[in-house]
Amino acid sequence: MNRETADPSKLFIGPAGWSYRDWVGPVYPPSGRIDRLPFVARFFNCIELNSSFYRIPGAALVSSWRDRLSTSHGFRFTVKVWRRFTHDLAGSRDEARAFIDVFEPLITGDRIGAFLLQFPWSFRNTHDNRKHLERLGRWFAPTPTAVELRHGSWNVPATWELLGGAGLAFCNIDQPLIGDSMPPTEQVTSDSIGYIRLHGRNRRNWFRKDAGRDERYDYYYREEELEEWKDRSMRLLGRVGRLFIITNNHFRGQAVANALQLRHLLERKHLQVPETVRRAYPALDAFALPAMEQGELLDDG
Repeated sequence: MNRETADPSKLFIGPAGWSYRDWVGPVYPPSGRIDRLPFVARFFNCIELNSSFYRIPGAALVSSWRDRLSTSHGFRFTVKVWRRFTHDLAGSRDEARAFIDVFEPLITGDRIGAFLLQFPWSFRNTHDNRKHLERLGRWFAPTPTAVELRHGSWNVPATWELLGGAGLAFCNIDQPLIGDSMPPTEQVTSDSIGYIRLHGRNRRNWFRKDAGRDERYDYYYREEELEEWKDRSMRLLGRVGRLFIITNNHFRGQAVANALQLRHLLERKHLQVPETVRRAYPALDAFALPAMEQGELLDDG
């Protein structure tokens, strides 16, 4: 077994989002009021901000994220870019600049690790779509930006050349392998950042039209499946300045449990694990440090 450990200064692991009702119980204490963002940041050094995909946040909210993490040293957000650019295939250079500027409090506070342009499976490798990627590379420069391409037609050397030339990092993904889906990869198109997103392998519901978000992302990775990504991650870490690994199988806190397991596989050490998560996912006992006091995180005001 490979016993090499990851360089913690280059590795950023965390879940996609933190505000889910179904996390109450398996992640958040069921009683008492709690500020969920610093709670999660206590166990991870990265969270992917997903709400920005649906709506652009206000300046006060962005500043509050910065302020609430004032003691979380080394923590980074990755930001999922507004769907206008990726799903509507619209937008302009000025709109891209305005979107980036919204996050200025986090950028100046060194809290942004990368922006993520996540395209749907329907976004295929065509002439027009390649031109759109080139435009986005110009619009989002020089901010570190990754691109997620879910359709397998992009899995060709010309894609890596295009992204590298546009200054965009490729996002390696794990998703159900159905039809022409992008398979697991370990591609690097930017020396500065690497990006991985784990969506789960729920083949039954992934393309089912009447499946809700929770049904699609309801998947718990077995340790042997995470081992595959541990090996890929170690190889990627040797080629980039920073590697961001995001678990998006969020239903009932599975993303939290799997992110902690992946941290353990990469860092080879015992970790602080929320008591709620330990109870929901007993396998984490194998590497969890002794129970910690969490009362200070409760907000009774």
